[in-house]
Parts: sequence; structure tokens; C-alpha cells
Amino acid sequence: MARIAYILLTHKDPEGVIAQAERLTAGGDFVSIHFDGRAAQKDFDRISSALAENSGVTFAKRRVKCGWGEWSLVEATLLALRAAVDQFPRATHFYMMSGDCMPIKSAEYAHGFLDREDVDYIESVDFFNSDWIKTGIKEERLIFRHFFNERSHKEWFYRSMRLQRRLGLTRKVPADIQMQIGSQWWCLRRRTVEWVLEFTDKRADVMRFFRTTWIPDETFFQTVVRHLVPEHEIRTRTLTFLMFTDYGMPVTFYNDNYDLLLSQDYLFARKISPDAKDLKDRLGKLYTTKGVRFQISNEGRSLFKFLSGRGRMGRRFAPRFWEREASVGRERQLMMVTCKKWHVAKRLVERVRQVTNMPAIDYLFNEGSTELPDLGGIQSTLEKRTRHRRALVRMLFDYWQTDKLIFCIDPANVDLMQDFYNDKASVRLLEIDCDFTDDYLIGHAKRVGLAGDRTPQETIDRLLPTIRYDVKFESDRLHDAGFAHLSRIRQSASVDENTMPLAEFLDIPVEKAREIAATEYLFVD
Repeated sequence: MARIAYILLTHKDPEGVIAQAERLTAGGDFVSIHFDGRAAQKDFDRISSALAENSGVTFAKRRVKCGWGEWSLVEATLLALRAAVDQFPRATHFYMMSGDCMPIKSAEYAHGFLDREDVDYIESVDFFNSDWIKTGIKEERLIFRHFFNERSHKEWFYRSMRLQRRLGLTRKVPADIQMQIGSQWWCLRRRTVEWVLEFTDKRADVMRFFRTTWIPDETFFQTVVRHLVPEHEIRTRTLTFLMFTDYGMPVTFYNDNYDLLLSQDYLFARKISPDAKDLKDRLGKLYTTKGVRFQISNEGRSLFKFLSGRGRMGRRFAPRFWEREASVGRERQLMMVTCKKWHVAKRLVERVRQVTNMPAIDYLFNEGSTELPDLGGIQSTLEKRTRHRRALVRMLFDYWQTDKLIFCIDPANVDLMQDFYNDKASVRLLEIDCDFTDDYLIGHAKRVGLAGDRTPQETIDRLLPTIRYDVKFESDRLHDAGFAHLSRIRQSASVDENTMPLAEFLDIPVEKAREIAATEYLFVD
């Protein structure tokens, strides 16, 4: 059976470190701790004293002063690894983690998971040919020697790079290794760890190279493991669930994320908020519990994004306007149909096409599959359509040689609607108010990735009120925006009641509006 030696790198919260070590060893595993050399000696003394009698705990032989992005983080990891290999001969796997990590599965589950396949879990993708690095410097991390920390000595960090570039002091990656990059949170087999430690003893050239690279904790183990281990024995993924915001910051989890975390296909999660005491308590007890069955649905990223955008901690900033395009045209009439039930809006605009022969488009900015004429590539992706929205709509007017154009838009896109209302064109908006059953909302949650086929019913029951409120919130936000020429038809209204708003919105005779409103299948789910 798998036995895990956890490599715990931490620099604060001695009571939390003690609790983490006691929790993990109570599950039958081991812990090797490196406590940052920059942290207070009294905090380290508190930890070492409290855990002195715990045979499942060991410490790195030396405390390194660690700095973000520096080699010191890799050095600290290697020290803790050596201590764990020496102290725990029964450990089969070595799992890298931080003090901000918490288990989201039981020890029993984690051991069974690792027993299934004789492989290493480490995210490792090609450094140069992948898009893993989203912002900042890329090849400069490697080809220049970094003696200054970008966070604490920013001016000298970039001055040093400029000087090396000017003097032609670039360097090459050691010839026989292929640079990889990935998350620093890995889980390696004992054999692999022993190979890595042996490699560090023999390859002074590689160690010398990595010591002056920037952010080597994202490249060192990822590269060396890929160099030493056959590809079919590597799973290029982390077993620690973590997410980042749109601004590159780690997402923090709170007390109300317990069910979300348990349903993810990972063994640990980070970062857990220091204030989430209830969450920490529940997850801590979970690790030593036996017989727990976990339903994996893996909708965590989309669900967290949905929930965090609804006013709780972690809320994102409102979407930014893309660059302004030329006006759609003062003489033109733009009509937007908004409805959360996309199939209803599509049926309406199809009927409008049949009855009035007006150009009418489905969800132009929400569905990539919406049929559009070839406009030279501007229509090819949703991102391009949104960025160049006014230019796109103007080109559609020109393509059909019309002064009236209809398209569907999701109620959540209030900012997009506002941008068109700011145009010189005459703009109208039609809201289709529908009834929503629980079954429909559950289906909607699955379609947009908030839930999966195996999402526990308890999670769905908690999610339903939020989704229902969200639909209402979007409608209220629409009306609070104060859009002029806003018409509304309702699923619960009669044909007569819906006729006049349609006639007004489309600027067509009442008889034609009634023909559209009387469409029998319009609101059928």
C-alpha cells in the first residue's frame, strides 16, 4: 500500500504547521518540514518542540532563507527530500505541498489512488513551445543569469538583464536536457526521487545552470524528472487543486467551498483562507476518516467563477470595454433580443425572418457556431466578434444592404448592450421573460459547466437557489440600466398581450406581430 512522505515548505503559522503534521501522520503518512530561514527562530522552536515525539515527522537539516522566484525554494525542497528519504524508508511517494494546502480526500482514498498506477504526477510541458507562461519574461528566465530578485530589487533585476543582453552574455540550456515547465506541486515515486537526488550529485553543470535561472521551482523538477523517467510513467498533471484569477493571483477558498472541493479529481487544494476555520476543521477530520465515498464531478473551476462573480469574497471586476469601433451608423436601426432560454430567442428570430424578411441573427456574441457570412475573418471567433463588435455589426448591415438588423444576446451581456446604446444608431431591446423549472435550471447548469452528470444532489440543491436568483438578477440589472425603447414579452402572457410589444419593437403592423406572437412552439422547452 502507498505511504506518502509530504514535503512541507512553510514560513508562517506554527500552530497550523503543527496541526497539519499531526493530521497527516495520523493518517499513517510522514512529513518532512522545511521552515523558512527568514522566519522567527521562536516559531521554529515551537514547531520542533511540539512535534519532537512524533516519529512520522522530520526536519530539513538546514533552514534556507527563501525568496519567491529564487533557487532557494528548490534548495529547501531538496533538503527536505533528502531528510525524508533517509528518515522514512517505508515511504513510497513524496508529495510536495505548502502550508496553505489542505487535503480534500481521505488518506484511505489518497493511498488507493496512488496504488492504481505506478507513475509520477508532475505537470511538465515544453518550456519553449507551450503557452504555460501567460505574462512576463519567458526565455529570459533561462538565457540570462539572475542574481537579483525581481520583487525586492526590481530595478537591478532588469538592469542586469539589459547589461547581459548588451554584452552578449546569453547562455544555452545544457545540451542533453529538454526544458520543461509546470506547477511546483508534484507527487513522485520513491525511485524517481532517488534518481533525482543522484542526478543532483553527479550533474554539477545542470545544477550550476539552474541556480541562476528565474523561478526554477517551475522548471527544475519538471525538467529533471522528464529527463530521467520514461514518458509513459509520467502523468502531466498536479494532484493539488488550485486556480488563478484573471489577474494571475491564486484563488482562495472559504468555508462555503467544502462540497465544491470534495468533488474535484484532486487529493489536496490550495490556497485555503486563514479565516476559513470551519473549512479547515472539516477537511482536517476528513483525512483520517475511513469508508468515505467521493463523487467526482470536476466542475470546480467554472462553478467557482460563477459563484465568486455573484458578490461573495473573490468577486471579479466588471468586464472591461474593448477598444471603441466606428459607429454602426446614425441612419440604422439595431434590434437586440435577449433571453436566458436561447432556444426561445432563436425560434422568435427565425419566425421574424419568415414573416418580415428582416435579417436576424442568433446569439452573435455568445455562440461560436452562429452562422455568419464570410467578412474577412472578423467573424471567425467570439473573441474577435466581441473586440470589434461595432465594426462587425456595421459590416453585417452593409452585407445585407439593410437599415434594420436583429440579433440575440444573453441577458448577462448588459455591458455589451450598453455599448451599442452609446452608438449613434437607433437601438431597441426586447426582453423575453420565461418561466424556469428546476429541471431546466439543472440542465442549464450542466450545459454551462456548473454541474456534471455525477454532481451530488446535495450540491445541486444548494446551487439551484443561486442560479434562480442569478436569472432574476440579470433581469433586474437589465431594467436598472435604464435602456430606452425596452420592450418585453412574457411566456405567461396571452398572444394579445405579447402582440403590441412585438409590433413596437419590430416597428411592423399589428397583424404581422400577432402572427409571430401566435407561434405555438415558441416557448416549448
